[in-house]
Amino acid sequence: MTSVHSELFKQAFQLHKENKLDEAEELYYQIISDEPENAEVWNFLGIINLQKFKLSKAEEYINKAISINPDPYFYENLAKVYLEMEDAQKAIAIYSELLKYMPDSYNFVFNIAAAYKLAGDIDKSIEMYERAIEIIPTNPDAYHNLGLIYTDLGDPKKTVEYYKKAIELTPDDVELRYFTGLAYFRNRDYAHGLPYFESRLCRKSAIMTQYTTYPNLTQNSPIWNGEDISDKTVYTYYEAGFGDVLMFARYLPILKEKCKHLIFKPQLPLYELFKFNFPDIEIMKFFKPEQDMKFDYHIPMLSLPYVLGLDENNMFVGKSGYLKSRDDIKEDYRKKYFDNDKFKIGIKWRGNTHYEMDRVIDINSFTKLFDIENTKFYSFQTFEGSEDLEQIIDKYDIIDIGKTVNNFEDTAGALDNLDLVICNDTSLAHLAGAMNIPCWILLPYIYNWRWHLDLTKCDWYDSVRLYRQKERGNWDEIFDRMNVDLRKILIK
Repeated sequence: MTSVHSELFKQAFQLHKENKLDEAEELYYQIISDEPENAEVWNFLGIINLQKFKLSKAEEYINKAISINPDPYFYENLAKVYLEMEDAQKAIAIYSELLKYMPDSYNFVFNIAAAYKLAGDIDKSIEMYERAIEIIPTNPDAYHNLGLIYTDLGDPKKTVEYYKKAIELTPDDVELRYFTGLAYFRNRDYAHGLPYFESRLCRKSAIMTQYTTYPNLTQNSPIWNGEDISDKTVYTYYEAGFGDVLMFARYLPILKEKCKHLIFKPQLPLYELFKFNFPDIEIMKFFKPEQDMKFDYHIPMLSLPYVLGLDENNMFVGKSGYLKSRDDIKEDYRKKYFDNDKFKIGIKWRGNTHYEMDRVIDINSFTKLFDIENTKFYSFQTFEGSEDLEQIIDKYDIIDIGKTVNNFEDTAGALDNLDLVICNDTSLAHLAGAMNIPCWILLPYIYNWRWHLDLTKCDWYDSVRLYRQKERGNWDEIFDRMNVDLRKILIK
């Protein structure tokens, strides 16, 4: 390389290290225009495009480098491109060749493990992650990835085993501690899981909201950690989604019994429902000005079972129902929409897709149930996904309840007119369970921790029945089973 290009390369490489990718790329191109056979620069151009997630270009440039000089380092970068492309077989082929020459390379072994997982060869993936641990037992990443695999395999004991080994190496990793708590939960072990669950990020953000809203009060009023509060005012507040708040609302009466006065701030759409159901608790509709607010302790809602000292032996309180609807709203809905002698079924197929697409059900899957005699179906889908109803509403005459509700108090009044709810894992399921309304929850193959390993029962709600996919993505098989079960109910 000439002295001019040598200096350009130094500048480009420095910019690259500083993550100034566009500027570095421009200088690399200048070098290539004069030295089109410079394999090293083609490789760096490939790496930049990999970092920009321009994968086709990355593949092209690194292959160009390999055609000039088949350096193993270039092949390694090409394998990384294929991993990002989710082309597992090409990545496996490259890493397999590289391992012939460097069998003890941690990076090669670790990455081929990831490729095998991507390819669906879980046994081989586990084997290679364990081999990576043998090579460098102090690197937490392989332990973490094994924990993820065993989570998908439904083996929470193994998940905990590997997560805890990773935590020993990275004790400050709060996200890892949180997922360890969820693994304990899945195995119905809340005694061990709840302390880890305190590392959740939504707890941190919920507390930070209070520090912002009530900066002076929170300085002088600590988070409650189980102290005697018999003569104190306690402020608890929502975190996470509607379903979590509905599920954990069962603990509000327990907390109320321990303190002199309890203030609770739910999300706005839950305000009317909670105000009606908990008349002895001060339910806040909006955040009060700080000068109008007074409390001695505060605590985020999902911390209640931990601080209350509950575990798997006593935390499933309220299984037979702890929420109810207002009689006038229920009656109003009955007159308008439910005044018939058919078996009334409410459905919902989508929740918040920002978190989990696996829980989204194609509305057409429900059509397997619509032809069953003496049934009437009602859509409780609101907001995102409600437009899906247009696909079937003319053909099947579904009543759109979702467009009539303004908040969860309305939803509760409508729900109370149903014989059955059939829905995905969403807030509607928690509301139905909390009201002791029969509910069939449709679970994806990889399902949420709260439903535990034994799906023949629901620990949280007596009225809930759980249906899980037998294979990933296959909702139709579940609806075939429900078709049979629903017909049996109607025969009785």
